[in-house]
Amino acid sequence: MKRVFLASAGSFVAGDVAERMAGERGLKLLYVTTAAEAEDGDLWWLRADRDALATAGFLVFEYTITGKSREEIARAFDDANVLCFSGGNNYYLLEKIQQAGCADLIRGAVENGKPYFGISAGAIVAGPDLSPLYFETDARKAPELKGLKGLALVDFIVFPHWGNPHFKDFYMNQCLLQAFMPGHKIILLTDSQYVYVEDDAFRIIETKE
Repeated sequence: MKRVFLASAGSFVAGDVAERMAGERGLKLLYVTTAAEAEDGDLWWLRADRDALATAGFLVFEYTITGKSREEIARAFDDANVLCFSGGNNYYLLEKIQQAGCADLIRGAVENGKPYFGISAGAIVAGPDLSPLYFETDARKAPELKGLKGLALVDFIVFPHWGNPHFKDFYMNQCLLQAFMPGHKIILLTDSQYVYVEDDAFRIIETKE
């Protein structure tokens, strides 16, 4: 059974996501923080998500695919119960997935029943195409990016942090202008929501902040 969880902010939804994973505690969660490597400043949100995951009962192991071989990544994936890709720069994350040649490893793990938990950037790359969210300033941090095709774990594109004032200018003055066209299946997610995908069905879950 394919299970995918896509969120804006892990700190708001980690507990609810853990309960949907059969309420099991002690699941080994590979916290792939690659997307955050391209971010500057205090990465408090990365720590907040990590701490929330641990509080929810996951055994959190931080990991990056940057500089890793395909074989190393395959072993790390095999050893984990849950794959969790953090927030950060989605272009940089996609670039590193391309360079490591591990997109099929992620898809294979999910198809074989390993849960995928994508947070912000990790949720965006789970979709089929990143072009509706294209932002040149952020894309400059991934100069070797070859195309904007995502992992296609789902057939829709998540727009995270909807309603968050920090992202208002990006959405209203750029993103929505380029995304408003046929063929884009888009889900707007607030920080207290996540999409739960089970096989070919999905629903949006609202949690308490």
